[in-house]
Formats: sequence, C-alpha cells, structure tokens
Amino acid sequence: NDRGVSFTFGAEIVSKFLHKHDLDLICRAHQVVEDGYEFFAKRQLVTLFSAPNYCGEFDNAGAMMSVDETLMCSFQILKPSEKKAKTPSLNNSRPVTPPRGGGNPGMKDALTKDGKKPM
Repeated sequence: NDRGVSFTFGAEIVSKFLHKHDLDLICRAHQVVEDGYEFFAKRQLVTLFSAPNYCGEFDNAGAMMSVDETLMCSFQILKPSEKKAKTPSLNNSRPVTPPRGGGNPGMKDALTKDGKKPM
C-alpha cells in the first residue's frame, strides 16, 4: 500500500496458512470495509472494522463479530449516524490546562483567565 507497511496475499495463501496451522478462519481488522465486515477466500477470512463513518470521511458501517460455543460467527452491524451540522465547541470558554511536571520555564509570564499569575 501507499504507506509500505502491509502485504498483499491471495486466497491460496489463506488456504495454505489455515491448513498448516489447523485453523478454520482468519479474522483480521484495521482496514475500512463498507458493510463493517467482509469475507474473502471462500469465507475463510473475514475483515472486521468497528468504526462507523470512519473519520467522518467514509460512509461505512461498523461491525462486531461474536463467536458462540459451537464456533458459529454472527455479526452486529453499527450503522453510520446521520451527519449533523457541526456545532461550536462547549469548551471554548475553558482556560488552557497548565503543563504538568513543575511547569514550563518558557511559560513564566503566562496569566490565568482572570489575569493573575499562576501559582
């Protein structure tokens, strides 16, 4: 991919990996899929993505997968919510949080919201 940190593989590799490790299914994540989950390689691999409307840029659903005691998988779909107009932040009047760990030497002339020097 563009970041150079992933590998591409096909259905045959999935089948060989499952056989070698005596598994029935690969469940993977961290890739946006439109419906929240997506099967690949004759349902031997499933991609899950749990964040609906990811970053406000994708109109994707999210999904959660449950596996019961018989290893039956089921999915709960998280639909993206209606897009709302952005409202002003309620924290606009909140003063800046001071730095931790004894303060910042570069902040010695800073004032609090009421105009006093911090202690």
